[in-house]
Amino acid sequence: MIQKPRGTRDIVPPESKLWVAVEATAHRVFQAFGAEEIRTPVFEHTELFVRSVGETTDIVHKEMYTFADRKGRSLTLRPEGTAGVARAFLENSLDQRPLPQRLYYIGPMFRYERMQRGRYREFRQIGLEIIGAASPLADAECIVVLFEFFTALGFDNLTVHVNNLGDPEDRPRYGELLRSHLQGVRDQLCADCQRRLEENPLRVLDCKVPTCKAITATTPGMEAVASPASRAHVEEVTSLLTSLGIPWQHNPRLVRGLDYYVRTVFEVVSPELGESTVICGGGRYDRLLADLGGPEIPGVGFAIGEDRLVEVLPPAFAAKVTAEGRLYLIPLGGETAFFGLQLARDLVRQGVPVELEVSGRSLKAALKRADKLGFARVAIFGEDELARGVVLLKDLRAGSQTEVSPVQLAEIWNAEAQP
Repeated sequence: MIQKPRGTRDIVPPESKLWVAVEATAHRVFQAFGAEEIRTPVFEHTELFVRSVGETTDIVHKEMYTFADRKGRSLTLRPEGTAGVARAFLENSLDQRPLPQRLYYIGPMFRYERMQRGRYREFRQIGLEIIGAASPLADAECIVVLFEFFTALGFDNLTVHVNNLGDPEDRPRYGELLRSHLQGVRDQLCADCQRRLEENPLRVLDCKVPTCKAITATTPGMEAVASPASRAHVEEVTSLLTSLGIPWQHNPRLVRGLDYYVRTVFEVVSPELGESTVICGGGRYDRLLADLGGPEIPGVGFAIGEDRLVEVLPPAFAAKVTAEGRLYLIPLGGETAFFGLQLARDLVRQGVPVELEVSGRSLKAALKRADKLGFARVAIFGEDELARGVVLLKDLRAGSQTEVSPVQLAEIWNAEAQP
């Protein structure tokens, strides 16, 4: 039997209901804050990620799925979402619309990396970008939207880790500072970090190897060389978070794995996964669009790892979603099958989710199935009920039943607000 490739997975019912509910929540919350959905290709020209993410990052250096098409052009399955959104923003002249623009996306990403809990080679991200606003208020809004989304999912114990990556002009000075600090222990670093120390010293701080993390634990932070403007910017962001009651803490080792970030960077930590694994990260990228050939338009955004998020959803949210929320329609032979199909259509039009029994089960077998799947209510109708213009509405939890008119079903269902 052919099996799925390593690093991928099938999302099947009932788990798929959680994914649908999480994404529906994202649509609702993001749109409420004025964001519009954008959909970009799953693969892009490789150059897009080399120029935006950074040639010396682990993502570009060893994690991308890159291939040549039939004409020899190098294409890459997208490893992250922001670069594609920036490219689409420029290519479709969205900069001609009033700024800022709030754009969000939901979709699969691909990275060839070590398998671990909550991390897959095909994974899904939910992301939001605010393009065209340079103020700290935009950074804070991103985090506010993020926390409103998490609150809607039932989270109440998350913390934002924040750091300042300075301005692009600060990066060379910080690189020299890191080289000077780490030169004496260079031989103790992993082979990748020895290379990073020469090519892009900031990436040493992003290493996950325990020995490297221990060595870099005492390195000076970017604040040592960050410009006064960048320090003031991030201080304003954290001041806004404090005023809003959003828990945050400074993390001087936080650099994220993408080279386009400047000034504010942040991650959201879930206690269920531990502080070494995050469910969301983001930051400011004021030079990205210019680096891709567009005008100098600032931006800030975040991306949520949906796979990790679903794994740590609060039990109450998961229980509410997985609870059976459909009305089970059970026709009992004869002309009742057509009536059942017509009734199902009419109920759906009135906002009632239904499932019509189409397998010809007996009443006993259908009720057994309903109990196994967790249906709260079923509507039963045979030829006798149809002749009298009623259906038998059975409450499986209360063990009661009553005869009602078919036209009353939608009113009863909506009034009781079934889960």
